[in-house]
Amino acid sequence: MNVNNFIAHTEIESVLLIQPRRFGDERGFFSESWNRRSLEEAGVFLPEFVQDNHSLSRAVGTVRGLHFQSPPHAQAKLVRCGRGRLFDVAVDIRKGSPTYGKWVGEELSFDNGKQLFIPAGFLHGFATLEPNTEIVYKCSDHYAPECDGAVRWDSCGIVWPETGATPILSGKDSAAPALADFDSPFNYEA
Repeated sequence: MNVNNFIAHTEIESVLLIQPRRFGDERGFFSESWNRRSLEEAGVFLPEFVQDNHSLSRAVGTVRGLHFQSPPHAQAKLVRCGRGRLFDVAVDIRKGSPTYGKWVGEELSFDNGKQLFIPAGFLHGFATLEPNTEIVYKCSDHYAPECDGAVRWDSCGIVWPETGATPILSGKDSAAPALADFDSPFNYEA
């Protein structure tokens, strides 16, 4: 841990939880949500990010994912919540990985300021816990529609938080294959 960020390994070592420090007073707060030098000083070396994405989900119980982008345009992501509250999930889909099919999830919110780093070779998805929730994330490669893929959100054993709402899915996410029927394009490298 350094003075600017709290950094922790999750149950899957390559997935990191990062919480940038906030400096607050009666006006609000200031935070460096991304500082490469600060992370590297703490021993965390993330890939170069080339694209920022920002989406809004209006209703509680909106589920987006589980998504991935395959090689040669695989993406690592650094995810945070810009407004509201969400449950963010990463699932290891690297063939041969000792944690293949395992998942980690973290509640990210505007209030807690936490971020989740998800390496390439993982599925990513989230469920909204408040209305009008915004997710903001950096990607290590540009979007490539020919490499876009998904796995069904309820096929990985993820314990999603109870929202009291029926999950709201896109057509693409509803039609995605189950993890058991999925042939991953990723291989584990020790």
